[in-house]
Amino acid sequence: MRISVIIPTLNEAGALPGTLAAVTRLDDIAEVIVADGGSQDDTRRLAASMARVLDAPTGRGQQQAAGADVASGDVFWFLHADCTPSPQATRAIAVALKDSTVAGGHFSLRFSGPSRGARVLTRIYPCLSVLGLCYGDSGIFVRREAYQAAGGFRPMPLFEDIDLVRRLRRVGRFRRVDCELTASARRFEHRNFAAMFAQWTGLQILYWLGVSPSWLARRYALVRERS
Repeated sequence: MRISVIIPTLNEAGALPGTLAAVTRLDDIAEVIVADGGSQDDTRRLAASMARVLDAPTGRGQQQAAGADVASGDVFWFLHADCTPSPQATRAIAVALKDSTVAGGHFSLRFSGPSRGARVLTRIYPCLSVLGLCYGDSGIFVRREAYQAAGGFRPMPLFEDIDLVRRLRRVGRFRRVDCELTASARRFEHRNFAAMFAQWTGLQILYWLGVSPSWLARRYALVRERS
């Protein structure tokens, strides 16, 4: 099994080196592709020594799609730039994919730091998985054939991860592996977590009701700006 790790970036000079260092220590990694959406900091320079750096249109969905288009592995593993895998991560992927009915999966997620947001979301995420919800920061991995059969990432400005997982479930089973991925809690720093979570939940509900992701993305940008 050869795994292509695909990391979308935009001004991630602070977080990316730690993630790349953890990834390059893992077994079965065929390549690491950093799909950059136009960083203005040192992201590209820092990535160049440990990964293949690819120019891509800004937007996580488009960046991940661009990375998958050039990836050579049997498995695509989409990681966010501020998420650190455990040393057992690739072993967990291999065990999950021994079952030929499994199209892909994702990891258990722990948010780092002592903030209230980090603690609450670490507790909430297993419940979201039970409900069938899966987000990109939980390290989505997928067989190449299943990714292609599902149609890959669509150029959506928001909820591109949920959209892909929904289509993957039509191709095969989608599993949460019992292995932790650690995500940065930086998004909660100096912000009102309760208000932020309520606003994000509202956007999620509107998405399921059929509201345009483009409109939701504009609202999300306003939420982050106000936060």
